[in-house]
Amino acid sequence: MRRIQIVLAATLAAACVAVLAGEKDKPAAPFSDQQLIDSAMKAAPAKVASGAKIVAADDKGGMRILREGSNGFTCMPDNPTTPGPDPMCMDEAAMAWANAWMGKQSPTVGKVGLMYMLEGGTDASNTDPYATAPSAENHWVETGPHVMIVGAAPEFYAMYPGNADPDTSVPYVMWAGTPYQHLMIPVR
Repeated sequence: MRRIQIVLAATLAAACVAVLAGEKDKPAAPFSDQQLIDSAMKAAPAKVASGAKIVAADDKGGMRILREGSNGFTCMPDNPTTPGPDPMCMDEAAMAWANAWMGKQSPTVGKVGLMYMLEGGTDASNTDPYATAPSAENHWVETGPHVMIVGAAPEFYAMYPGNADPDTSVPYVMWAGTPYQHLMIPVR
């Protein structure tokens, strides 16, 4: 659990997104615990967020629990180092998938997880799971508010568009053909 928490603290708020400098719209940290909780709760539907554990990064790269949960979901507040709002909320299977991604390990195929990012997401490479900035090769996309299905079998993803430059207004596969492919489902 500690490893997952560290991974979440360091990177999950920026999962599927690049860390870009120069964002002027976001207020500078520190935030109060209540502000962090309020931000995290915007990631998922109210009924899910109300029962979720809320965690936030601490100043040592670890994770601290702001509120215990009861429904198996964990929500994180917006990452102030990325452009755009990107609070996220995920179930236990999605946390395991993200831990595998960050550890460059193969996730368990068939252990399907759900992630919410209803406030939006930031820009990300659609082809390179580890890209941190746009390039001519990595097919940068603007994700917008979405939910993600992770950990499904390849046959599931084959039903959806997996091209490098997708129409992000309809469901599409991000990182197609990699162990970290997942379904992006826009909600607006």
